[in-house]
Amino acid sequence: MNETSTHFKVPIAAEDRERCLGPDGAAAHVSRVLRMIQGKWKLAILFRLYADPSLRTSQLMRDIVGISQKMLTQHLRELEEDCLIERIDFAMKPLHVEYRLSGQGWQLMPLLVEARRFSTNHPDRK
Repeated sequence: MNETSTHFKVPIAAEDRERCLGPDGAAAHVSRVLRMIQGKWKLAILFRLYADPSLRTSQLMRDIVGISQKMLTQHLRELEEDCLIERIDFAMKPLHVEYRLSGQGWQLMPLLVEARRFSTNHPDRK
């Protein structure tokens, strides 16, 4: 048997396993990204902001059917904390705030588009 367990070159030798499965390994980093986008509405928010350069909260509420104000606010804050979106406060009265994808959010979107493509090409087992 060769030194790797898959074509992705995941080492099976004990001394190399830490590189993939350790606390700073590949699996940990992918899990971190999945945690960032985990949540019922986060992907909808990201794809909606991908379609438009910037949107106000009220427009997101109209476009994402079924989301509550509380969940929208919570997910927007979490996405902002994870540096996937940016909050632009225009410091005006009445309050004017818009959201847009950050640089890191733009880097993530091609991966999410590919995940969508994978899903559409993968047979549903239901």
